[in-house]
Amino acid sequence: MAVSINQHRWRSWVLHFAIAGSAIAGIIAMQRLQLNKRSLWIENPQQAEQQETLRLDLLQKTPTFGFDNMIANWAFLNFLQYYGDDEARKQTGYSLSPQYFDLITQHDPRFVDSYLFLSGTLSYQLGEPTRSLEYLKRGTDALSPQNHPRAFTVWRYAALDQLLLLGDTPSAIHSLEMASKWANEVPDYREAGSIFQETANFLKTDPDSRLVRFQAWGSVYQQAEAMNDRQTQTRAKQEILNLGGVEKVDAQGRHFFAFSQPKKPPLTPSIPSK
Repeated sequence: MAVSINQHRWRSWVLHFAIAGSAIAGIIAMQRLQLNKRSLWIENPQQAEQQETLRLDLLQKTPTFGFDNMIANWAFLNFLQYYGDDEARKQTGYSLSPQYFDLITQHDPRFVDSYLFLSGTLSYQLGEPTRSLEYLKRGTDALSPQNHPRAFTVWRYAALDQLLLLGDTPSAIHSLEMASKWANEVPDYREAGSIFQETANFLKTDPDSRLVRFQAWGSVYQQAEAMNDRQTQTRAKQEILNLGGVEKVDAQGRHFFAFSQPKKPPLTPSIPSK
């Protein structure tokens, strides 16, 4: 009986590794196709986009056999290549971005670094903050300060979408308070946690605060700069200027924005009644 049990276990292991090997081989094969399709993006971007759509659909339906993180990482690397192809994007736009992030957040909702690109691309380039928030929720449901020290950033991205694009101040306050709570649980980020809570408190007293919106668009501008996203930078800059921001240049030639409070009208002297 012991021999048959050992044989059964051995066969199970062999089967498991055979399946895993097939999955890895499939990923490698798709990666080779990805390398070969670069010329197609140049010659016929529309056809390349159609092929990429079918490939992502197939990948969404393919069993992962426990290699979810590998699939998510592979999808994110392919997204970066897609995102960075400026010439092709001028012709086809960024319409595949939701598919990439649906795939990434389903397979690895704890992939914190991907959410910067998710929020920036879906919300500010495609104008789909509701879908962005749907995918961000996968992150807030799966993450915690215990499993990732920067988990609080996902709440922060949600707050920006809610405040700036949806005008949902109560939800933005909740997201900021959650970002504060999570940041405060990590010693290195307690200062950020205090700032998030102060911002939430400010919004409670002044829901349409120009200062908070100025600071929020400033964060979007910085995020876009980190992503090399000129389109979103241009939009954020215009929003900042509309709120009364003033563009300045420091001694090192770096551009930044200062908040300009609206001037108060001069007091009209009261005329004493006779």
